[in-house]
Amino acid sequence: MAEPLFSVEGLTLALPDLARKPLIGRAPLMPILKGLSFEIPRGDILGIVGGSGSGKTTLGRAMLRLIEPGGGRILFEGRDITHLPESALRPARRRMQMIFQDPMSSLNPRHRVGRIIAGPLRLHGFDRIETRVAEALEQVGLPRSFATRYPHELSGGQRQRVGIARAIALQPGFILADEIVSGLDVSTQAQVLALLERLVAEMGLTLAFISHDLSVVRRLCRRIMVLHRGEIVELAPADRLFTDPQAAYTRELLAAIPLPDPNQPGWDF
Repeated sequence: MAEPLFSVEGLTLALPDLARKPLIGRAPLMPILKGLSFEIPRGDILGIVGGSGSGKTTLGRAMLRLIEPGGGRILFEGRDITHLPESALRPARRRMQMIFQDPMSSLNPRHRVGRIIAGPLRLHGFDRIETRVAEALEQVGLPRSFATRYPHELSGGQRQRVGIARAIALQPGFILADEIVSGLDVSTQAQVLALLERLVAEMGLTLAFISHDLSVVRRLCRRIMVLHRGEIVELAPADRLFTDPQAAYTRELLAAIPLPDPNQPGWDF
């Protein structure tokens, strides 16, 4: 196995349980992540799956230090980033990017596409901003002219491609994609997954792909990690997980996959 790009060791996180908040005082803490340990080798495409409330999105945000972990360690490119202050973390942030689930909420509706992609480039001190924006658009299959459009003028698939362009423009080593095809039709899903697969190969990226849908991660991911109630119940190569699942919860998820409609474009799993 290749050298790990990400190493997560005993990661824990608890959040206030607002449903049990007393009339006086603070709400009790509810454990969300319960001592997770795993590695993501360089060049890997890891699927992180689980049902609602399993902790998969929280895990992704904790890995990128968008929320603070409660305990454990997070190592990125061999460096412990668990408790780095923001000033020391900034160089690493360029190398690890996130693509969000809903592009309409993650793309500023008042800004044109070119400005949206250019913002992080300026923040991290890149030069040739306009050229880099145009190149990023072309890499995700959009014309350079899209730089002058607003998000509301684009389709859902096009908006998600803009989100991908914003991430890859920074030339990261790692990308976390959080449920990025869940709002797209099946045909557009297949196109976005094929785009991600191509970018991983061309740019030498390492990718973590969060989804509740095992049929989606089967199309893209080399390994799959199954979360349930904040714990890892299974981590295996994709082929083995689908043919010989070990955990009862994994078998439940597999049983819930809808049968493909051969007449529906994009069902090529």
